[in-house]
Amino acid sequence: MSDEIPEWRGRRPAGLDDTTVDALGMLSCSLEKVERARGHLYSFHQLTGSAHVELEEAIERLRAAGHDRQADALTTDLLGRDVLAGRWTFQVVEEYDDGYYRCFVDLERQIRDELAQGRRHVAEAEMKERQQR
Repeated sequence: MSDEIPEWRGRRPAGLDDTTVDALGMLSCSLEKVERARGHLYSFHQLTGSAHVELEEAIERLRAAGHDRQADALTTDLLGRDVLAGRWTFQVVEEYDDGYYRCFVDLERQIRDELAQGRRHVAEAEMKERQQR
C-alpha cells in the first residue's frame, strides 16, 4: 500500500467553514439536477426528432394506401411544425445550453474557485473520509 494520500482526502482548504462547505454542497447538488434536466431536454429533442421521422413514414404509407386527404392534413398541420412558437427542439436545446445552463455552470465554477480553491465535492469527500476510517 502506498503512503500517498488519496486525492479526495483533505480537500477542504484551510479556513473554509462548515456553513460554506454545506452551501457549496447544495450548489453542487443543484447543478447536478440541472445536468439531469439538460439530459432530459436532449431526450426530448431526440424523441421528438425520431417521432418526426416516423410521422414522415406514416404520411408516405397513408398516401400509398390511397388516403391522400389524411396524409395532406398531417403534412399541412403537423409535419415541420414548431414544438414551441418559432422553435424546433434543436433551438430549444441551444437556447437552454447558451443561456440558463451556461450561466449556472459558469457561476458555480466561479463561486467554487473563489471560496474553495476550485475544489469540487468537499462535503462528499469529507463524508467518505469519515465513513472509511
